[in-house]
Amino acid sequence: MNQVPEDLKYNATHQWACLEEDGTVTVGITDYAQNSLGDVVYVELPDVGQALEQGQEAGVVESVKAASDIFSPISGEVFEINDNLEDEPELINDAPYGYGWFFKVRPSNLSELDSLLSADAYKAVCEA
Repeated sequence: MNQVPEDLKYNATHQWACLEEDGTVTVGITDYAQNSLGDVVYVELPDVGQALEQGQEAGVVESVKAASDIFSPISGEVFEINDNLEDEPELINDAPYGYGWFFKVRPSNLSELDSLLSADAYKAVCEA
């Protein structure tokens, strides 16, 4: 089974959201998603300052097998992107929950996290 950290929230399109101590949210794709994609070769991230709505397309991740859209799990303003992914997209495969994160958001509605999946619910989606 793929890694599914208990302390994160998930959406059915395989992104995760981590509520940070300062109230911001870090976003990335799951271990299941990076495994399904295979070797990641390119990622297109949202712009810093871009306002995103929950469920809105926020970028694209491409692998040797396929391309997949990235959807924002929460509404808010992007205040940081992971610049390292431009030159090293393989970081997503190496550590999807660590240094392979995509972007960070100042959420406009933290209660949207409640609509996301728990680790157990996300595991059920992956097994379906």
